[in-house]
Amino acid sequence: LKSNPSNNEEKEAQTQLTKSDELQRLHSQALSAYQQEDYETAISLLDEILAVCVWDAELRELRAECYIKEGEPGKAISDLKAAAKLKNDNTEAFYKISRIYYQLGDHELSLSEVRECLKLDQDHKQCFSLYKQVKKLNKQIESAEEFIREGRYEDAISKYETVMKTEPEVPVYSTRAKERICHCLSKNQQATEAIKLCTEVLQLEPTNVNALKDRAEAYLLEDMYEE
Repeated sequence: LKSNPSNNEEKEAQTQLTKSDELQRLHSQALSAYQQEDYETAISLLDEILAVCVWDAELRELRAECYIKEGEPGKAISDLKAAAKLKNDNTEAFYKISRIYYQLGDHELSLSEVRECLKLDQDHKQCFSLYKQVKKLNKQIESAEEFIREGRYEDAISKYETVMKTEPEVPVYSTRAKERICHCLSKNQQATEAIKLCTEVLQLEPTNVNALKDRAEAYLLEDMYEE
């Protein structure tokens, strides 16, 4: 403005200055809400700021943290993906995306994101350790599915039992493994065991279609037509 004063520009400059003060105020409120663990308020304040500061990677990472705390992993991933593009060599964002996918049971996407992190920094400790875990689990699941396609149900069962030992901390993998073991037992005409295991899965996930179908097949083997 000092270099080129004119009424129009002065008005515009004043508006923008007021806006930037307002955004800074919102920013400190958002940080304070985040520190007080009021993530819902933090998200709505960050929404306002990001509507203007679209390209701010740090703010997106902060909002992603809030989404994680609020149990909205899908929204966290979308913010972290944007942050990974906006900031060069953002290994942290790739690591977090990979972890979220892993917790959600999507081991294949988790593997591809953690690889992106290692492309940027092959010595990244957290990424390398996660990579080893996901790669091992991924390989076991692929191998178990291969056995199922070949009709080698005993081998598939034993491989899925290994999967449960490899990842005992994230429940989704145990549930999926049990669901697939139930499928193998049913195909292998081991009806009683199949019914027992499918029932376990259905107690955790009452609408699991695969477990319902496999248990139905097992009931047929036992002539339990009503069930």
